Amino acid sequence: MNTIDLTPLYRSTVGFDRLASLLDTTLRNQNTNGYPPYNIEVTGDNRYGVTLAVAGFARDEIDIQVENGVLAVVGRKEKSDADRNYLYQGIATRSFERKFNLADHVEVTGASLDNGLLTISLVKEIPEAMKPRKIQIQGERPALDQNSAEVTDNAA
Repeated sequence: MNTIDLTPLYRSTVGFDRLASLLDTTLRNQNTNGYPPYNIEVTGDNRYGVTLAVAGFARDEIDIQVENGVLAVVGRKEKSDADRNYLYQGIATRSFERKFNLADHVEVTGASLDNGLLTISLVKEIPEAMKPRKIQIQGERPALDQNSAEVTDNAA
């Protein structure tokens, strides 16, 4: 397994702690288990969908939670096959836990279960304070507040 040292990233950046931690965690926790299979898709402007194939699971056997920017989907299947005698069992109904790291300002808006596919809808809502805004240019000299005027007078 290859390891990547992120120490230089921590030394030369300020305020990117979450990104560096996310990269570090992702590289360390590469889950080779592909169950259940899933898709991540863009469904529109700032809209996303995560679809998991959860055939055999009922709504009450699946738990979806979001905490600290991590979307966790957990399926707990009770063993009820005691009276069945399989010749071949190819449909996996084992318990699972799948986690997805969400970007800042991504919120879960809903979830649905249809034909064995669990679809989780997400939207990225950027706060007004972070959206770009246009600054109007006024007269020749900008208006100064009281504190700025004192600094200018003292400097002269």
